[in-house]
Amino acid sequence: MKFNILVTGGAGYIGSVAISKLLENGHKVHVIDNFMHNQSSLNHYCLNKNFQVNKGDIRSKEIISPLLKKADLIIPLAALVGAPICQQDPIGAATTNFDAMVMILKEISKNQIIIMPTTNSGYGKGDKNKYCDEKSELRPISLYAKQKVEIEKRLMEHPSAISLRLATVFGMSPCMRVDLLVNDFVFRAVRDRFIVLFESNFHRNFIHIQDVVNAFIFSINNFDLMKGEIFNIGLSDANLTKKELCEKIKKFIDDFIFFDGTDIKDPDQRDYLVSNKKIEKIGFRPLISLEDGIQELIKGYRMLRNNPYL
Repeated sequence: MKFNILVTGGAGYIGSVAISKLLENGHKVHVIDNFMHNQSSLNHYCLNKNFQVNKGDIRSKEIISPLLKKADLIIPLAALVGAPICQQDPIGAATTNFDAMVMILKEISKNQIIIMPTTNSGYGKGDKNKYCDEKSELRPISLYAKQKVEIEKRLMEHPSAISLRLATVFGMSPCMRVDLLVNDFVFRAVRDRFIVLFESNFHRNFIHIQDVVNAFIFSINNFDLMKGEIFNIGLSDANLTKKELCEKIKKFIDDFIFFDGTDIKDPDQRDYLVSNKKIEKIGFRPLISLEDGIQELIKGYRMLRNNPYL
């Protein structure tokens, strides 16, 4: 089945990759984005008659409401993503990550589908000896994680919703983010050849950006099976400590050095193991390994040293 899909924040890191795959699958795609980074990541879609775009702010009911009425399916990507930016701009985070999403959920009908990427950062400090699954207690620490946990509760009250709790995303995008953990560590390895680690024993789970997009397509194609449910999306063989991540990067950059910063606390106090078995049991499997993503990033950073996103 082909849908009219509204993607908020579609010119951003994930959206810039997702639009291509949605169009390839025959859907009509309408993007709304405020283009806050002056990015040109959607230019090459403009000839496609199934692609439409609006420049605007999703916090404006006058702007978003008419677009919602035309959509069969919504993928809300517009957000201030990550603990640091939410801490720097708590008002912007609250109005974009929470208030705007509450408005969208009120505006749409019960039959309109919403597939929302949330975050597994809501698990906070997990049990060292136990994997966090979709039924695990949520213990969000950062403002970003707390807002995502709260909006997920509202989301799951909608009868046609799916929540995808994303692991930490990595990989190249036309609208690049270097601040994400794998992307950041590889960038430092390429540029500086060293990194000082804060609490190197903290675990994270990871997922390639292309596999995030594949999870969107899988959710659309399997909506009747997945609706009303929450799914972790990550690489099951990539529940790694930050030190283990650096060891993997060093396999490809021999002179990369990493060491612990003495008595320095990581400002993002997340540490957990994540189970992705629930979505794997119904047939979703990530296609891109962490090692392949690291090699991709190394090539990308060597090519884009003067890129404005860096």
